[in-house]
Amino acid sequence: MMSRTTKTMTVSLPPQVYEEVEKLAREENKTKSELFREMVRVYEEYLDERRWRRLKRAGDDTATRLQITSEADIERIVHEARGIRE
Repeated sequence: MMSRTTKTMTVSLPPQVYEEVEKLAREENKTKSELFREMVRVYEEYLDERRWRRLKRAGDDTATRLQITSEADIERIVHEARGIRE
């Protein structure tokens, strides 16, 4: 016996949201399932972008705190941390 390649999920939506989903699916010529999969993919991209911005902000804060303005500054800090003298 083969296992299913998909899983079924039931969600509850307010009528207005349901109608909007139906309308979007028609306009995009997609099934509601296809539309939902696309929405999940777009949301994952949004989360990745948000994580990247948070990581960049942390890096910018660290660069400011350590007065890093160039790659040479990074090399200097790495060499200092490793006890390397030039």
